[in-house]
Amino acid sequence: MTKKPTTNAVAILRNRYVKGDPERKALVEAERINAEVARLIHTMRTEAGLTQGRLAELVGTTQSVISRLEDSDYDGHSLSMLSRIAEALQKKLTLTVTAKDHRDADS
Repeated sequence: MTKKPTTNAVAILRNRYVKGDPERKALVEAERINAEVARLIHTMRTEAGLTQGRLAELVGTTQSVISRLEDSDYDGHSLSMLSRIAEALQKKLTLTVTAKDHRDADS
């Protein structure tokens, strides 16, 4: 029985450009985390019914900083700023570190 080739675009790109290259894998993971943090900040802010400007006031920063934090291309997220945002939104910031998935070894 022959293995059917994948049609999953993400899997194809990962196999072509990331698999077997630890440096590229680390870059992809860093970008994934940046996008996740940006999306989280945006989601929490909008669910709270706040504008970027109002959240900035609550956090003690400017609207442009909040805008930058909500940009998935921004790589300057800090735990202290995330903690300030969580506090302003009456949320608790938690951090989880998990073991690498053994399947990621070849990716």
